[in-house]
Amino acid sequence: MTPKLFSDLGLSPEILKAIDKLGFEQASPIQADAIPVLMSGKDVVGQSMTGSGKTAAFAIPAIEKTDPLQRNVQIMILCPTRELAVQVSEEVHKLALFKRGINALPIYGGQSYERQFWGLKQGAQIVIGTPGRVMDHMRRGTLRLDNVKMAILDEADVMLDMGFREDIEFILAALPKERQTVFFSATMPRPIQQLIEKYARDPQSVRIEQKAMTVPTVEQEFYEVNRPFKVELLTRLIDIHDYKLGIVFCNTKRMVDDLVDHLNAQGYSADRLHGDMTQAMRDRVMNKFRKSGLEFLVATDVAARGIDVDDVQVVFNYDLPYDPEDYVHRIGRTGRAGRSGRAISFVSGRELFQIQHIERFTKMRIQRGKIPTANEVEEARASVFVDKVREILQGGKFKPQDHLVGRLLEEGFTSTDIASALIHLLQGDEAPQAARSEDYDRPERAPMRGDARQDRFADRGGRGEQRGFDDRRGDRGGRGGFDDRRERAPMRRPEPSNFRVADVREKQQREAFVPKRVIPPAGAPKTFVPKTVTPKTVTPKPIAPKTVIPKAPEPVKTEKPTAPVSEAAPSEPKKPLPFPDRRPETTVAPKKVAKSTKGTPGDQTRLHMNIGEELGFRPADVVSIIMGETGVPAKHIGTIDMREKHLFVNVTAEHAKAIVSKLNRAQVKNQKLKVKVA
Repeated sequence: MTPKLFSDLGLSPEILKAIDKLGFEQASPIQADAIPVLMSGKDVVGQSMTGSGKTAAFAIPAIEKTDPLQRNVQIMILCPTRELAVQVSEEVHKLALFKRGINALPIYGGQSYERQFWGLKQGAQIVIGTPGRVMDHMRRGTLRLDNVKMAILDEADVMLDMGFREDIEFILAALPKERQTVFFSATMPRPIQQLIEKYARDPQSVRIEQKAMTVPTVEQEFYEVNRPFKVELLTRLIDIHDYKLGIVFCNTKRMVDDLVDHLNAQGYSADRLHGDMTQAMRDRVMNKFRKSGLEFLVATDVAARGIDVDDVQVVFNYDLPYDPEDYVHRIGRTGRAGRSGRAISFVSGRELFQIQHIERFTKMRIQRGKIPTANEVEEARASVFVDKVREILQGGKFKPQDHLVGRLLEEGFTSTDIASALIHLLQGDEAPQAARSEDYDRPERAPMRGDARQDRFADRGGRGEQRGFDDRRGDRGGRGGFDDRRERAPMRRPEPSNFRVADVREKQQREAFVPKRVIPPAGAPKTFVPKTVTPKTVTPKPIAPKTVIPKAPEPVKTEKPTAPVSEAAPSEPKKPLPFPDRRPETTVAPKKVAKSTKGTPGDQTRLHMNIGEELGFRPADVVSIIMGETGVPAKHIGTIDMREKHLFVNVTAEHAKAIVSKLNRAQVKNQKLKVKVA
């Protein structure tokens, strides 16, 4: 197809000025074919790959057909998700920048009705909304569609997959029959065709050939890797290619949350995007990602439909999508607007057949990748560091420190030693490479903790100390490169449920009750030393009264029978001094500790909390939360019984009410705490 300029499409000067300001000159294939047909007033069915410019293809004719003098809704655009509605709204605002009097309003769930009421009263001519919220306004009478000239369904296949068919038919049935109807979608399944047959009038088909469905500028490859090692492979690929901006797709919301926690714990800047998040949270994450405030966005398919960031370098399919059409949508997030991009998929076992199915669907070959070894990752990080130093040296962006270097040279240090020491300081106090290479061969991987963030954030060269790979098998033609003998050992968190704060306090108090060796009085050493020399006379005597040992617990149970102890006092000088001192002490201490930690129902109260192991909480975290939020000392916290989705904790009865009231106002890891007496 011969490329067309926007100036050849018969557009108004205001639109051409806005396009020129956005930096576009040549129309994409879908824009070149769809804009003239839409400008002629015919219904259109457009099919093209994700990221090919469909938004501008229908937004430009919609703006051109809008009358700025009429203050009513003339264009209705339906989108499947909030993010896509916001994206389309932003695109319309940019293209209508020089069209005076034209207002576009996004309408979607999660936003306050008052703002939308105000926008509709101001006379918005172009409404971009999700089906559910549009229907709400129609029922309230705040949105009138009597003057709609054009109805556009963007990502129509996704709306049907999300169950919006009845909503779409309700909205289309309320529109004037003389309207112009436009369907845009990446795929055209049978339900879409049924809608087209029912609501479109002699539609013109504008379709990009199937061979271009997956963006030719995207380099696609897959790695065969067992599930427990996906995090390891992900971080290695990030480090070896030095990716700065990417999207990671998972199939479930729980997998999204777990992966974000793993990446953040290892020093990567990542955040999540899925359907359980509020609209304010999703907007905050997307704004941060668009401004490159995040390195990686971990998302599900539905939540990621509205992602439109031009500079995304890579898309990771951490989980392969169930449908090849979703694969097309995913990899379309990179390689946009003619830029190059990369799509990397992780597969294991039978998922290899899904790769073959995707290849048949997209009519493109997906290359098998070779898993990088630990040495390759080290070399890549070293190259990145050297490139940064070289850039600083070539640009002269540093303050000369000749006097400091001169002082070290005068003391006899060589220039290479000085430079090596400075590099060592920059990279942190890490073990040498020989020692680190041993870490990769360890059978178990230490659990990832947040205290590694500071060292890893200091420089990219300090990230990615991964374990769990068997690098000696890493060149098996890309077939995994892992040691199957320790396939399940890494990445498994130790069971935290056997942890008891009471046990720790019991041990501390028991040690406190064991007396230190007391130095006897002045005359005692003389009698104490010979005691070890004369076992004949001393041994029989202690053994006979030693039958009194069962009486030792008696004074503990009732404090009054202390008389036997006082009677045995005269015989104490004949016995080794530490023995009689230690015996009553050790018997008393456990009794006191057990009474204070285990407690009776009257001493402690059992509380129920709505957090558990599923959210990554450990007993130590629970203690920190209670102490931090309420100020209650740890000695008032008893046994913690961790469950998958909740936990039980024993606290002293006198503090229970205060703990419940304060924790119910707290929020931890985006989870609002709910605490009640069990």
